[in-house]
Amino acid sequence: MNLRSVITLAAGLGLVLTACGGGETNAAASDSTRAGDASATLTGAGSTFIYPILSRWTSDYAERTGVRVNYASLGSGAGIRQLSERTVDFGATDAPMTAEEMAAAKGGAVLHVPMVLGADVVIYNLPAVAQPLQLTGDVIADIFLGRITKWNDARVAATNPGVALPAEDIIVVHRTDGSGTTYIFTDYLASVSPQWANGPGRGKQVNWPVGLGAKGNEGVSAQVKQTPGAIGYTELAYATQNGLPVAAVRNQAGNFVAPTTETIQNAAAGALSDPSDSTDFRISIVNPPGPQAYPIASMTWILLYRNQTDATKARQLLDFLRWTLTEGGDEAAALDYAPLPEPVVQRVLQRLDSVQVAGVR
Repeated sequence: MNLRSVITLAAGLGLVLTACGGGETNAAASDSTRAGDASATLTGAGSTFIYPILSRWTSDYAERTGVRVNYASLGSGAGIRQLSERTVDFGATDAPMTAEEMAAAKGGAVLHVPMVLGADVVIYNLPAVAQPLQLTGDVIADIFLGRITKWNDARVAATNPGVALPAEDIIVVHRTDGSGTTYIFTDYLASVSPQWANGPGRGKQVNWPVGLGAKGNEGVSAQVKQTPGAIGYTELAYATQNGLPVAAVRNQAGNFVAPTTETIQNAAAGALSDPSDSTDFRISIVNPPGPQAYPIASMTWILLYRNQTDATKARQLLDFLRWTLTEGGDEAAALDYAPLPEPVVQRVLQRLDSVQVAGVR
């Protein structure tokens, strides 16, 4: 089954990803991976945002090393909870943990390891509209606030001259689970709309004023795809794999920009340019400056404890993360993600060197 089929068939479900490989380790595997380690299994849970690229990575890594990685795609909130309870070896999130969440983690200090850059996109279902819509941040906010209710509203028409917008109701679709994708989207809306900032605000879960709820990026994509007149938000790979149109969004420079590998990297360029920020990558890159920066972009993080208790699993997890950072970036663009800039990769690798086992590096 290919990735398109996995994403489509998994709509609305919590996906469980299992990467299984053969017993041989080829030359591409890390020198620290031993044949005897292949029977150990790493477990992770969290972000659906990262699932498409993580699926590819774990499959390829299993073929190279025989190391098995099980990942439950349940949403960032679940990933944070399960890491905090120490029921998984690693979590994944698109919303950085709060100070309160980090203090409550049972395994001590948590590292946020950025793996790749991605984009939240505004998806919609308007079969009669052939060209991509152009939307501004304030219009998107007012649609999700329930203030704009028709597709042919004057404010939507103003940025789409010549487009025959239907006089249909707008049907909002949003996430119901604790979601990093929701955090990115609401972080953006709060940064461009005072009404949103004072209302639902930003968070992994918010009180949505209107709309239908769905679980996971899979569920939102499926709901929008089957509902004419619907609008929602999802990670770019899910829009692409489901054949859903994506709006160009006006950025801080006043340009309507579509999400691409290049425009996502442009969004991160300024925020990740400070080498002094080597100890904490918990930063937002929404609504950045730059004429060709896509405004709803984010890093996505793997979460792990700085002090590990199982030496074998710690080595396997670190080997896997180092491999994804040094070799996995080549696969990112094919799945609509953007790899981290090389200087940032080097800083992240240095951060992984701080991981300890029972207090010893």
